Amino acid sequence: MFERINSKIRSGATMTVLALAIAILSVGLWMLLNRTDTRPVGTYMVLKRTEGVSRIALNDAAEPLFQQSAVGTTQALIVMRDGEIILERYGDGIGPTIKLPSHAIAKAVTASLVGLMVSDGRLSLDMPVPVRAWNQPGDPRGTITLRHLLQMTSGLDHQEITTPAYNSDRVRMLFTDGVQDMAAFAEAKPIANPPGSSFTYSTGDTLIIADLMTRMLTDSQRPNTRRDAMMEFVKGRLMDPVGLPSLTPEFDAHGTMIGGAMMHMTARDYARFGDFLRRKGRINGHQVLSARWVEFMTTASERNPAFGGHIWLNREGAGISPSLPGPLFPGKASKRIFAAVGHQGQYLLVSPAQRLVILRIGLSEDGEQSDTLRSALIRLIQLFPST
Repeated sequence: MFERINSKIRSGATMTVLALAIAILSVGLWMLLNRTDTRPVGTYMVLKRTEGVSRIALNDAAEPLFQQSAVGTTQALIVMRDGEIILERYGDGIGPTIKLPSHAIAKAVTASLVGLMVSDGRLSLDMPVPVRAWNQPGDPRGTITLRHLLQMTSGLDHQEITTPAYNSDRVRMLFTDGVQDMAAFAEAKPIANPPGSSFTYSTGDTLIIADLMTRMLTDSQRPNTRRDAMMEFVKGRLMDPVGLPSLTPEFDAHGTMIGGAMMHMTARDYARFGDFLRRKGRINGHQVLSARWVEFMTTASERNPAFGGHIWLNREGAGISPSLPGPLFPGKASKRIFAAVGHQGQYLLVSPAQRLVILRIGLSEDGEQSDTLRSALIRLIQLFPST
């Protein structure tokens, strides 16, 4: 009798478990068939449709940017339209609070800081840059202006990339010979071409600018004082007004901001900075950075149609070495696109005609991976209609 009862209990329990499992599966199937969110689970923080672009199309265009064998490692991808994030995705171990290295995207931040000082009257575009090492009578470096440095036409003898890489002036300045005083390393370079006569991409030019800005803020030679003075300016004039709380510049041993290569921000703050430039320096109804200065940054220089004031332009022109083209995609997207571009595939792309900002932070090797990355970015950009 007890066995029959136990058997019935076991049978009833089994039926209950089975019924519960069927119910769970039914609910799961219903959710799968009826869900409107088509994003891959655990892949996107944000994936929204936007005017003229569906979520499916956006997902399809973004997916190639995460194919590691083809483009390398993508750590973060953000697409922002009209100031709103419509796509946000991260690589393994990366999230929205992680600060990511800028590489040369930092140059655009430095150029914006220069614009604030020009508006203040601390600096002037076409006055010779006051560098003690250039003050000797007859020294042709004494005619180098801030405009020359921003457009990278200083004429200083600088090799950004070489084979082997460790012989380049960039590597020597940032990591070996010049590491104690990077600006002094760059300032000591002799003239190779008359200032203003030719384009040579140079992180050294940016370090000279960073030192110049610091000297406009303090006469002190104490590294801590120099660093504090610069950070006070960066925070009060850019970070706080624009809303870039994660912006973290690095400084060398002399207290000079490494404004050409070493800053850190979250992906969202990079995108927010790009949208700030798209809006020509205006945010929340306030003109933080002169619109005329943003126009200067995004206008082609006389010596390189693909480069403005520390910003790359979507035009035919020279790249980071005379044998390389610019890093963008002329003829395949709007001529109005401009970008801050960093080593190994860091892209902060701004397309005013499409009301669009695209950020890609990652690591791509030169050659085939970089070419595939550019093709994927072109496809993503071409999704969006111009206005």
